[in-house]
Amino acid sequence: MKLAHARWATLAVTACSTFLLAACGSSAPSARPTVTVTVTAPGGSTSSAAASATSLAGPPGCGTTALTARLGPGNGAAGSNYYPIEFTNNSGAACTLYGYPGVSLVTAAGNQVGAAATEAPVYPRQLVTLDPGETAHAELQIADAQNYPSAACSPVAVHRLRIFPPGQMSALYLSVTATACARASVRLLSVQTVQPGAVGR
Repeated sequence: MKLAHARWATLAVTACSTFLLAACGSSAPSARPTVTVTVTAPGGSTSSAAASATSLAGPPGCGTTALTARLGPGNGAAGSNYYPIEFTNNSGAACTLYGYPGVSLVTAAGNQVGAAATEAPVYPRQLVTLDPGETAHAELQIADAQNYPSAACSPVAVHRLRIFPPGQMSALYLSVTATACARASVRLLSVQTVQPGAVGR
């Protein structure tokens, strides 16, 4: 009888431990999913900008209408110009940005010219929370189209930057004056992940 009682107690403890382990495991957060935003330009050319969904808890992702964008102070080096794209939360509630914005050069009519920006993995993705009025930035590199032979580049004048905030399907536009390469094989743009704060201010 004592042996049977001990065996029953052991089974009860094992079952209880298994239950507690399952209960603890169910509270662990799952991996943050990744969403790919595909931008289709007139003429059938496509480009992709990878972005991630917002965190499982906390403020929601910043919608395009909640943000304003501007180009911060630029710097030139080695045939390229570098500008921070600054995103400011213009809404009345906190929101988050995570990953890479999608960036392309477009004509005054909004037609994309050349390839969209490639992702430059200088910094890892991080969740950036913006309270109302706060700013984050993503560094943009624009290579000089004159670095490439005209036949390889097919230069075209452009007048705006089209910017998709991470995870968003609608864009913000900034006025620029630049020369782009119509050939998608020439990649003039690269962009880094969104980082906290503004640059130089």
